[in-house]
Amino acid sequence: MPLSLLIFLFLLGALGYRITEGWDWGDCLWMVLITVTTIGFGEVEALSSAGRIITFLIIGGGLFVIQLTLQKFIQLSELGYFIRLEELRLRRLIRRMKNHVIICGYGRTGREIAEQLESEKISTLIIEIDSLKKTEAEEKGFNVLLADATMDETLIQAGVKNCRSLVVTLPSDAANLYVVLSAKALNGNCRLIARAANEEAGNKLKLAGANAVVSPYVAAGRTMAASALRPIAVDFMDLLAGSDCEIEEFKLTKRLEKIEEFKRNGKNILNSCKKDGALLLATKVSGQLKSNPIDNITISPGMILIFLGSQKQLGHIRVQLKDVLEKTDI
Repeated sequence: MPLSLLIFLFLLGALGYRITEGWDWGDCLWMVLITVTTIGFGEVEALSSAGRIITFLIIGGGLFVIQLTLQKFIQLSELGYFIRLEELRLRRLIRRMKNHVIICGYGRTGREIAEQLESEKISTLIIEIDSLKKTEAEEKGFNVLLADATMDETLIQAGVKNCRSLVVTLPSDAANLYVVLSAKALNGNCRLIARAANEEAGNKLKLAGANAVVSPYVAAGRTMAASALRPIAVDFMDLLAGSDCEIEEFKLTKRLEKIEEFKRNGKNILNSCKKDGALLLATKVSGQLKSNPIDNITISPGMILIFLGSQKQLGHIRVQLKDVLEKTDI
């Protein structure tokens, strides 16, 4: 309403000048503008008595309309209108997000994960219940949902049914367990990574459905030990993280007929790797890892193939294996 009144004031004032002074519309609107904003550059031309009356009315109307506009904006701000607009914008953005990563908790661990994903240009959404941490994350350019990650409604709103992975880094093991249980029930195909403070909590998280459980203390200890014993290997992983190359696993379908059809078509995985430039590092069957398969391998239902290559090379491998990949890997 205040904006409509302001527009009406401009048009009515310009019409008044048009009638009383006979100026063109550009001069009329300019005169209204410098009068309402109190800039006062000077009159376009000398005003008649009727023109001064129009100017007086514009000044009075301008003071009223601008004051009303400011009051309305302050009132809307106090009622949280602009906050709700931002929430609506975020919800629309989330509805359009596909194949993104959800991070529950923006603590020290969550912050490092978010920054690493950002460097890899991975679409990320953070769920944080602390408004101060939310502000901190937003200042760094992250999309943040201010809500309780343990609630099913929050996970649904965050797009858990369309995400590629969900990382839980809440400070409480009980809260992490609760989130994993909820996410597993909402999307059984989502990859779940959880933080655990100790081994007992880690075992429970795995039983709840977490695909990977990481203890910051255990991980830090192993990294430090590896740096002492195998520094070149650790340096290689750091170098890999900052390069175009990635390590990606492809899980084959458990449907035997799909595997047999793939074999009948005479497709050779190693030949595909050589052609595309990707490197097959290892295969995993029934929990058994076989590294550096140099001969032609026989694929089987549920086998996991681990490749090293650029995003483009891995994309070619994904196309080659699309008929035998599990649905979640396509």
